[in-house]
Amino acid sequence: MFKLTQVCLFLIINFITTNATAQQDSVKPEFRGVWIATVSNIDYPDKPTISSEEQKTQFIRLLDMHKQNGMNAIVMQIRPSTDAFYPSPYEPWSQWLTGVQGQAPVPLYDPLQFMIEETHKRGMEFHAWMNPYRAIFNIYNSSITATHVTNIHPDWFLNYGDKKYFDPGNKEAQLYVNTVVKDVVSRYAVDAIHFDDYFYPYKIAGKDFPDWATYKKHGNGLAKDAWRRSNVDSIISMLYKTIKQTNSKCQFGISPFGVWRNGDRDPVNGSKTIGAQSNYDDLYADILLWLKKGWIDYVAPQIYWEIGHKNVDYEILVDWWSRNCYGKNCYIGIGIYRAGSNAAWRDKTQVPRQIEKLRATPNIQGMIFYSSKTFEKNPYGLSDMLRLNYFQIPAPTPKIN
Repeated sequence: MFKLTQVCLFLIINFITTNATAQQDSVKPEFRGVWIATVSNIDYPDKPTISSEEQKTQFIRLLDMHKQNGMNAIVMQIRPSTDAFYPSPYEPWSQWLTGVQGQAPVPLYDPLQFMIEETHKRGMEFHAWMNPYRAIFNIYNSSITATHVTNIHPDWFLNYGDKKYFDPGNKEAQLYVNTVVKDVVSRYAVDAIHFDDYFYPYKIAGKDFPDWATYKKHGNGLAKDAWRRSNVDSIISMLYKTIKQTNSKCQFGISPFGVWRNGDRDPVNGSKTIGAQSNYDDLYADILLWLKKGWIDYVAPQIYWEIGHKNVDYEILVDWWSRNCYGKNCYIGIGIYRAGSNAAWRDKTQVPRQIEKLRATPNIQGMIFYSSKTFEKNPYGLSDMLRLNYFQIPAPTPKIN
């Protein structure tokens, strides 16, 4: 009788283990990522601190939360504003890490190396999020080191609103950004370099970006809008080549604003959206060209509107990107930070329906949530929903096409 019980118990355990393994093996690869923003301490650290131990403790807490929720990747902002969350030979320590630009953590360590190692220990990918053009986040209240590149090469930069930006038409500035990215790819085991939606800045009503002198000098007969797009095209092409030559396994991904072009400006190729600024016409980022040319490995459009929005509907945009990713991986950016902001986002089914929509749509291989802090608040049981339902069974990240 005892032996029979042992046999039965063995068979039950074997069945459960085999079934669980089969379930895991049958799970489709899916990118399950989260953005961790450091600019203005949006997500990390919760406040600047010089203490290495506090920085490490906070990061581990965030990482463990995301692993528990079923994430398989983090998109970590390591260069928020021409500064660094790592020891850089080109740029100063970030004020959002230690409180003072140029101040190293105490005791000294390499935060980026630490973050990569801890992320990989948990079987997750580490995508290094870098902002290409933003140089000073606020020109009126930022304390900038004497060795900051804006002080060394002031002719590379332009002020617009309360910020200072690299002049995208300045070729020396492009080469500098390329050097900074190459340094990271050559020294760290990052799984990807990731850019977000900040190319030419979002337009300020009644105020043009002040690059007239550069256009006059380097316009080469192009219309100004076309010239601006060509400037962004050239740095994206350059960066892709540099990344692949430095580490062929490192991906290059971009998370653009959710609208490439509105249908009223381009009835043939644009999306059936109105009113929103667009990548093509306002930020001068021709994402479709980069996808066609193979200059990026994945695209993660920020579709932060709700299902049924009258001007920029989530479902319309998911379908549009599905048709226009040109064989490259496409992950949908979901704006969970908007939870509770209006009636649509107070509906606890909003995020589940968005996940179900993207999963049911061809050519969409996953999602990235903005941003990390929202999961700490757990609005409408969002973390529980992922952990217990949508991400209950772990999934590998998709292979790059």
